Amino acid sequence: MFNLVKVIILDSEMNKNYKKFLIIQTAFIGDAILASSLIEKLHAISPVSEISILVRKGNEGIYHLHPFLKEILIWDKSKNKIKNLLSLLYKVRKQKYDVVINCHRYASSGIIAGFSNAKHIAGYKQNPFSFLFNVTAHHSLNNNLHEIERYNLLIEDFTNTVIFKPKLYTEAIERGLSNYIQQSPYVCMAPASVWFTKQLPEKKWIELINLIPEQVTIFVLGGNTDVELCERIIKSAKHKKINNLSGKLNLLQSAALMKNAKMNYVNDSAPLHLCSATNASVTAFFCSTVTGFGFGPLSNKQTIIEVQNLSCRPCGIHGFKSCPKKHFNCGNEINLSKLNFDF
Repeated sequence: MFNLVKVIILDSEMNKNYKKFLIIQTAFIGDAILASSLIEKLHAISPVSEISILVRKGNEGIYHLHPFLKEILIWDKSKNKIKNLLSLLYKVRKQKYDVVINCHRYASSGIIAGFSNAKHIAGYKQNPFSFLFNVTAHHSLNNNLHEIERYNLLIEDFTNTVIFKPKLYTEAIERGLSNYIQQSPYVCMAPASVWFTKQLPEKKWIELINLIPEQVTIFVLGGNTDVELCERIIKSAKHKKINNLSGKLNLLQSAALMKNAKMNYVNDSAPLHLCSATNASVTAFFCSTVTGFGFGPLSNKQTIIEVQNLSCRPCGIHGFKSCPKKHFNCGNEINLSKLNFDF
């Protein structure tokens, strides 16, 4: 893992013609969270810059009240996708950005970046419209780089090689969650994932809950679609101090709660990156995927739990709806007995 260096970079280190930036990351929520690492670095280099970010609809909430963002642009992919894309492109062109940084590898974002009329356009070589970019970098899940290192490749030519951690700003949100935060000691658990093979099995979450000391409060987190799963787990567990907050908190509220937890238990999914962006203590379960893909935790206090030496692991980049081998040993054989519960 790379060394994350906390530094103050003088404005003079960056081309002074670059003062207006657009970061594009229209992939999933975890990718959008990690893109905040570029916001942190650009602001550190040039505090007077105007920085905007473009995300897919549904992900904009993580940047609510962000102190360094001029604007959050939103692309609604759920309806009238092409019409909304063209409307967004028109808006981007009117803004006359100095630099557009495209962290997404697919054609839609390539169109926006390539035809943005920006002075400087950076993106990955795999993008179909990379021929329109001024600077390209190769994106690979097999090069032992973390995703934020791969993002930094896109701006190294006019900045430097220093890597900044992702960061979300939750201070104002924390005040509204004081009733929960004051229930310390507490831990958070996020048992759900979009992909089944990225998700620690239900029986393992129940086992984990029953291992938590009885004086520790447990908050179970998730989205609206995770409520039923969380309820099943809670009803099967013996712990008495459990609160099901799935469907009740938005992403930034969840991040604020996790930031102050004694420990957070997560899958290789969005809550993992919420922990990274708030430097929250985290125990991350990697079932079918591996940290080598570049999406491991970045928190100072972190534990990774996985089954070693499985010939079928990893079975895919994003996970599957069911185990291709039908046994799901990468999840069922996770060992929780060695976890430290000294809170």
